[in-house]
Amino acid sequence: MKATVTAHRDYTISKIDDRVYGAFLEHLGRAIYTGIYEPDHPTADANGMRGDVAKLVKDLNVPVVRYPGGNFVSAYNWEDGIGPRDQRPTRLDLAWHTSDSNAVGVHEFADWCETVGTEMMLAVNLGSRGVDEARSFLEYVNHPGGSYWSDLRIKNGRKEPWNVKMWCLGNEMDGPWQVGHKDAAEYGKLAANTARAMRMFDSKLELIVCGSSNSDMVSYPDWERIVLEHTYDHVDHISLHMYFANRDKNTANYLALNHKLDTYIQTVASTILQVKAKRKSKREVFISFDEWNVWYHSNKQDREILDGNSGWPHAPGLLEDIYNFEDVLMVGLILNTFIRRSDVVKIACIAQLVNVIAPIMTEKGGPAWAQTIYYPYYFASIFGRGTALNLLVNSPGYDSTHADNTPYVDVSGVHNEEDGTLAFFLVNRHASESISVDVSLQGFTAGAVIDHQIMTHNNLEAVNVARDQNAVAPRKGTGTSIADGTLTVSLPPYSYQMVRVKV
Repeated sequence: MKATVTAHRDYTISKIDDRVYGAFLEHLGRAIYTGIYEPDHPTADANGMRGDVAKLVKDLNVPVVRYPGGNFVSAYNWEDGIGPRDQRPTRLDLAWHTSDSNAVGVHEFADWCETVGTEMMLAVNLGSRGVDEARSFLEYVNHPGGSYWSDLRIKNGRKEPWNVKMWCLGNEMDGPWQVGHKDAAEYGKLAANTARAMRMFDSKLELIVCGSSNSDMVSYPDWERIVLEHTYDHVDHISLHMYFANRDKNTANYLALNHKLDTYIQTVASTILQVKAKRKSKREVFISFDEWNVWYHSNKQDREILDGNSGWPHAPGLLEDIYNFEDVLMVGLILNTFIRRSDVVKIACIAQLVNVIAPIMTEKGGPAWAQTIYYPYYFASIFGRGTALNLLVNSPGYDSTHADNTPYVDVSGVHNEEDGTLAFFLVNRHASESISVDVSLQGFTAGAVIDHQIMTHNNLEAVNVARDQNAVAPRKGTGTSIADGTLTVSLPPYSYQMVRVKV
């Protein structure tokens, strides 16, 4: 079976915003406690942060991390997480039916971000709170000094402001599960008023308004239109969330889900343009896809806690999906979609980063390791920076529940002009056949293949666990060649590959 791809130097989509490879941490389950923070761990630093986790995060070169929620933020008092730890209150978290000690707050999270080399993307509570608390939080975080909240920050040990530029105006406010759930008009007015107040402090902030929690919501896509009609002149991004599941155990349909993702992005991008035209605006608003991942493996085991049958435990194991090789392919497909939609998707955050539906897992007091999905995320983050190429792909396909003629070969391409390389990320969706792919490199003077990584496994259910951390891992690929301006790659059945070419 064969497929062809044409990559032309002049046919591009957009410069990829590095922040499309961002991540997310919420006060949920073990994401924070025994995730990034475990003061008794052998690798813990002076702030109690796990060094083994920090190393895995640093290797990913994560550009931005969204915090502190998620559903958690809609009833969160940010003031609970500042000041001496022994004076911080323990609060009940209604979103996940747990309790939180507030041992980690904005100071600890900011210090951790500096350690791992990432930026903060903070969320304000527009569920149980509103404009006043948002402006106070902003003042605490960003004002140099000489005001009540900034002086309190200095008193609490941080002299210089953090100057956080990215702020989320609440979380999933369209969802009836959300504390303080609102309809589109109600939320749109609150978000607009909050944005106005925050811009009175700093007009250069990047503000992200809540879009739909998923594309199956009854209110979608009217939610986006109504919210943007209230907020368009005051925000920079609208957020989208989507999780991916193979509940019916049909791999072919599962691996076609990124078509649903692409339609979701296209619909909201069109809605943005509609509102822009209606308002006769020159302002650009983009998409922040600030929650995405595979999530379904842990659903059954989580019910005991989420139903309230376990009381209010502190940092229990929740949403701890153990990812398999099949999920490697899905995550590769999602990232390829974001690269191809880099003209409208400027921020994206894998949800989440540690333990909770995450590429990194830990054991309390024990090891930290990379889950299977760590690797496609790693390759895209490290080598997927530059300009997205508008590829012409001709591949045989199959019909799925999500799209007719779903191509077996899914590919994205990135031109990094700074280091003179092309990177191609390829997925073969075929269960039993290898596919030979010829990539015609037009407008480029092709040199050698400088890196070729492949992930395959004879068991779609194979996982990485503490006792066998490298059961599913990339290896050096073979058989890739360049001749007469054509790159030839062989894709084994159900495989993910990354190929880099010097040009």
